[in-house]
This record gives sequence, C-alpha cells and structure tokens, in this order.
Amino acid sequence: MSRLRGSRLRGLVKLGRINTLTVVKEVEFGYYLDGQDLGEILLPNSAVESLLAVDDEVDAFIYKDSEDRLIATLKTPKAQVGEIASLKASAVTSIGAFLDWGLEKELLVPFAEQTERMEEGKSYLVLLYVDVSNRIVASTKLDKRLHREPVNYKPHQQVDIVIVDHTDIGYKAAINGAHWGVLYRNEVFKELRVGYKTKAYINRVREDDKIDLLLEKPGYSHNDELANKIIKFLKQNDGFSHVSDKSSPEIISRLFGVSKKKFKQSIGNLLKAGAISVEKDGIRLK
Repeated sequence: MSRLRGSRLRGLVKLGRINTLTVVKEVEFGYYLDGQDLGEILLPNSAVESLLAVDDEVDAFIYKDSEDRLIATLKTPKAQVGEIASLKASAVTSIGAFLDWGLEKELLVPFAEQTERMEEGKSYLVLLYVDVSNRIVASTKLDKRLHREPVNYKPHQQVDIVIVDHTDIGYKAAINGAHWGVLYRNEVFKELRVGYKTKAYINRVREDDKIDLLLEKPGYSHNDELANKIIKFLKQNDGFSHVSDKSSPEIISRLFGVSKKKFKQSIGNLLKAGAISVEKDGIRLK
C-alpha cells in the first residue's frame, strides 16, 4: 500500500530524506510531486505499489537517479542522510565502492571517504551525507564527520544512538548521527554489538563537550550491586534461573542475601533495561 497522509511534518523538502509531498500531476510513466523549492519531482510507476490521485499526500524518499535528476520513491532505504548504518559493499569501481541501501541506484563511498579500501561483500558502518556537489554519498570516516557541530543537549534528553566501537571503558556511540558519546560498561547490563541502534539518554555533557550516555531512563540505579549479582548468577547458569520475583523470600535470601522486595525491584530494573526477560518458569538473560 502507498503511504498516504504521512505523519511526518511538512517543511522544506530535503534531499536524502523521507518527505511528505503532494501529488500534483499524473502521467503515463508515473506521478509528479510538489517538491516546493526543488520543483516537481517524478515518482515513477515502478516506485508505487497502488494507484494515486492528484492531491494525495505520500511519504516519499528523495534522491537522484543515474542521470543526476531528482527522483522520488515510496520505498524506504536502509538509511537516510544524517544516519549511520551498516551496509554491504556490492561493488568496487574506479571511483569508489557502491553500497546496497535498498534502492535501485546504489550508494557511493568515494575512495577519499574510506578509512580502508572497501571490499565487495563486506559490510561497513557509514554515515550518509550530501556532499558539495549535492550528491548523496557515504563515509566510513566517522571521526571526520561527527562532532563538528556545537553540542546542545540537555540532561536526560532522549536521543538515537548507534554503537560504533567497543572500548576498555564501554561503548563508543554516535548520537543522532552528529556527535560522539560513551556508554560505560558498568552501566550496561547486556552486550551491545557494533551497528546496534537504540534509544538512549544524555547523562551529562562535560566541559570538553564529551557526552556520557545512559541506556535506561534517569532514576534507575546504575550501580545496583544486586543487579550485577543477578546477571552474574544467570551467566553461571547458562543464562536462565528458576528463581524469580515469584520465588519464596527464603530462597531469594539464601541465594542473594536480600529481601524479596529488593529482589523484585532489581528484577524490574533489569527488565526495563532490556537485560532480561521474564518467562513462565523463571528469568532469562538476553
């Protein structure tokens, strides 16, 4: 089905992003959308799943075809401009590598934007951006592309992050495709793989603009010794325990040395953090 009456806010039409646009003309080979300051933009029949009519609104992704003309599609790419994603290299040519991002025209990574020469068939973390020639391209040089804008986050603000690297202290993450942040290992109750996307919260912005992140909503006890003890217990028992918040106070006290009330609170915190799941007959480490 076509994505009619999109929920995205109207505004300036942005290249490399999904925009809510109005159908202004129907032609034999597709539809023309009102691209505002960019003019009318073709939405080919091949990019439409059902019939449209003039004045319909659609959520369309705007990019450029092989002849450098603006074109629209109702397909959702694997990443948009300003986002970081893990994409597979489908070809390497004399001008750079091309990545599969879910659209007919593949995404270029110029050689100058590769930290190492890309190889066909391998996946890479890349940031999508619009270059000086007004092309949508990608770069693996995240250090070059991130943390260039002023830091303007508020404590406890929710942000989108992508895990970029493991470090001795925890995880290096890209925030909103614009800044670097750190998740400390002693505040994360599950292993995070490179490329993992999730919501996080700003813990604090340091004087040097370094940003500390939290996976859980502020107010959660991040130095919860009991939570760490429960995680350790689960790991020692193949990730599963029949002891849960439904177990007797005696069993909980014998194994963890705490009251059932405190144990239940810690289980609840781990559940909210996504570290465990509660099953019918116990709890399981995710």
